[in-house]
Amino acid sequence: MLSPVSSLPREQRQLLRLYSRLDASRRATLHSFAEFLCQQQDDEKQQDAAVAEQQAPVDIPRPEEESVVAAMRRLTKTFPMIDRDALLDKATSLMTSHMLQGQPAAQVIDELEALFEEHYHIYLKKQ
Repeated sequence: MLSPVSSLPREQRQLLRLYSRLDASRRATLHSFAEFLCQQQDDEKQQDAAVAEQQAPVDIPRPEEESVVAAMRRLTKTFPMIDRDALLDKATSLMTSHMLQGQPAAQVIDELEALFEEHYHIYLKKQ
């Protein structure tokens, strides 16, 4: 009958042999270091998940009736990863065309959505 240790992978058996040769103080140090490495690995996984989550737009459906200002709020929440400064000039120009020149809200919102999509694709290329 095989011992439980002999069924372990080679690296784990080697680690157990090394561990058994250490005194109590060094075993505690090794244990602390192993806990540190596990915590570091868990933190990296959480960061990777957060980055992946940031890359995906938030699915906020467009309401049938929506003002241009409400659309800007929705799109800002939909694409939180986009640098707002990068699209501020164009977005302001579109909003102004609606407010001062009477361009229909639906048309301006379509253009705003296209603008945010464009900047989202730029964001993805930089990642």
